[in-house]
Amino acid sequence: MTDIVLEWLLGNYIEILGAILGLAYIFFSIKQHILTWPTGLLTSALYVVVFFNARLYADMGLQVYYVVISIYGWYFWLTGKKQNEKKVAVKTTRKVLWLKLAVVSIALYALLLFILTNYTNSDVPHMDSITTALSIVATWMLARKYIEHWLLWIFIDAFSAGLYVYKGLWATVILFIVYTVMALLGYLEWKKDLKSIEAKI
Repeated sequence: MTDIVLEWLLGNYIEILGAILGLAYIFFSIKQHILTWPTGLLTSALYVVVFFNARLYADMGLQVYYVVISIYGWYFWLTGKKQNEKKVAVKTTRKVLWLKLAVVSIALYALLLFILTNYTNSDVPHMDSITTALSIVATWMLARKYIEHWLLWIFIDAFSAGLYVYKGLWATVILFIVYTVMALLGYLEWKKDLKSIEAKI
């Protein structure tokens, strides 16, 4: 039994390390700590390898995007705050922006589905495309500190956990179940921060 566990750990060390760093990333994002971005960048770099090996190509491409958006988020959280702010303030998403984000999400889904269906051997193109499209939008919202990004992550993470069960990525299944719970906690934590900001206005 010990040999089997050891063999599994050695065979899946990249996924396990990515999962551990992924938990740190969510913890830091809940706390609005700047370490959100370097841990997110490292997590994504590791998951490029994991998802390539699992033939989840849209998810693999998403990790490349995460590396780029991590650099952007890192920069924005350092420089985007107003003069009287210690950090970039949490804000709500206005209806006009929601409409734009919905259009972007649908366009990304359609593009990814076309690519995965016609140019890869993906066996879950619809599921891979929807989680990837929504994740792109949600991560941009995190970088800009729109609180509703947590609501998107609750759906994305729960849906993704089911996808990874199908793929047998068990460390990632556990990670995404935890992500789902942490996304709910993140929303509640940011909601408190938003209320304190609104009370000062």
